[in-house]
Amino acid sequence: MAVNSQGTARSSFDLKSAQMPVMAVTLREVDVTTLIADLAARLADDPDFFDNDPVIIDLHHVQDEAEPIDFPRLLDALRKHRTCPVAVRGGSPAQLQAACAAGLVLADDVVVPRPQVREVEVVREVEVVREVRVEVPVETPAPSTLVVDRPLRSGQQVYAKGGDLVVLAMVSFGAEVIADGNVHVYAPLRGRAVAGARGNTQARIFSTCMEPQLLSIAGNYRALEAGLPENVAGKPAQARLDGDRLVIEPLT
Repeated sequence: MAVNSQGTARSSFDLKSAQMPVMAVTLREVDVTTLIADLAARLADDPDFFDNDPVIIDLHHVQDEAEPIDFPRLLDALRKHRTCPVAVRGGSPAQLQAACAAGLVLADDVVVPRPQVREVEVVREVEVVREVRVEVPVETPAPSTLVVDRPLRSGQQVYAKGGDLVVLAMVSFGAEVIADGNVHVYAPLRGRAVAGARGNTQARIFSTCMEPQLLSIAGNYRALEAGLPENVAGKPAQARLDGDRLVIEPLT
């Protein structure tokens, strides 16, 4: 942790929302050892703050520092905290050159000298210089599927964040299964099932033995204290949305 001229402690970096759909890690120190220690301390109570999120390294506050930044070591530390460093902005030409050498690209809002791909054409002895802009794709992780192969008892809850949930054993009365995508239960479903937890209206709930307490898709609930129709009760069935109405129908 660094100390300012008044003798009070200040952090070596800030976490701020950037002007684009990524998080900006704003450096206030160039000593990577200090940065790594402060980063570990900041995220100790919230290790899941990042979820493989792309981040930009902002150097506006350290662009006048003469000491070089060990970018390979800094990037390795950020990746260990489940981030994906993709770009840099705001530094001196030397800092930006070192960042690019470590695999980062320059953010679009940075106006600094940069290597140019020059194409020279001789037209009436006039040199034409064209800048070629190369887009660097950033891979995003595909939605994951959580598989549970044990019975879920009353009071237990399982949540599949960002993907589907597959349960291979019974979901007992009082248990709850939740997914941002679809819910598949290849066994009796007797508890509560929630699909499309973050608003996905296309999500569905499947079971080989449909006997639930409650079903919900994208916030549309249907309590089933009175039981199910004979054509789906205890049989293979699915639940889906028809407009704002939750319908349950046999699997054929």
